[in-house]
Order: sequence, then C-alpha cells, then structure tokens
Amino acid sequence: MVRLLLFLAFLVVPVLEIWLLIQIGSVIGGWPTVALLIADSLFGAWIVRREGRRAWRKLQEALQTGRMPDRELADGGLILVGGALLLTPGFLTDVFGFLCVLPFTRPLMRRLGSWFFARRVKAMAAASPYANLGVPFPRTDGQGFDGRGVDGHGGAGSAGAPGGKVVHGEVLRED
Repeated sequence: MVRLLLFLAFLVVPVLEIWLLIQIGSVIGGWPTVALLIADSLFGAWIVRREGRRAWRKLQEALQTGRMPDRELADGGLILVGGALLLTPGFLTDVFGFLCVLPFTRPLMRRLGSWFFARRVKAMAAASPYANLGVPFPRTDGQGFDGRGVDGHGGAGSAGAPGGKVVHGEVLRED
C-alpha cells in the first residue's frame, strides 16, 4: 500500500506542480511567477535555518537534563523534510514544507506523523510471525504497555487467547 502511495505521489505531485505553475503564471505572468518561486525558496531557507538552530538547542538542552528528546528529534526530522520540500521548486511542495517547518503548524504535523507511524508499526507487528508470542504492545496513548500481544489478545498460551495453540516441549542442548 505504501509503495502504491509513493508511486502515485511521485507521479501526481509533479503533474500538479506544473499545472499550478502554469495557472499562476497565466494570472500574474511568467517572470513574477519565477520571482515568487525564488523569494519563496529564500524565505524557506531562512526559516529552515532559524528553526533548525532552535531545534538543535532544544535537543542539546534535553540531552543535558537527561530527558528523552523524542519531541526534539521529531521536530528535527520535520524540519529536515520541510527544508527538502521548500527547496523543491513548486508551490504545492512549498505549502507542505512550510507546514513541516513553521513552529505553529509543526505540532499538528508531528501528531499526524506519530499517528501514521504508530499505525504502520502495529500493522507490521501484526503481520510478523512473532505476533502471537505474548509480547506486551505499547499503548496508543503513550502510557506504557497494555499487557496484550499485538494480536489484541494475551498472545499464544495466555488465558485470553481464543484458539491459541500451546505446544509443550523441552530444549535439548548438544554440548
């Protein structure tokens, strides 16, 4: 599914960018469109530099205080992605780049990314051959573990696993 979405993104986004450039160019003219793209990139580079420095300082503060820098690392990743999008010519990518870089929209993008990656991790864990081993799975609210396996039950061999098959055996070592 992700491969299909990436394929469509790499196919559809450039077509939309060209269409949008033509539409804006037909309204304001060719040279003003180019000037707007250049100004947009320069402004984006300035914001990326400023927010990157701020994120780096906050990361260093978190590490010095011994706190886990999860938010700071996520912000750094978003600034990196946003900077790449802002340096890509086009207005559509610039909108998404500014959403990732600006300090008042970054928390929304951080929550969106967290939600997306949590879904991906759960789907990958559920498809894993080790899904029914009863390993506790992190709760979605970030408050520890829920005590269930990734299959939503207690895992194989637990009291709440419907149809779970337990195979008893012993380990033989050949020393």
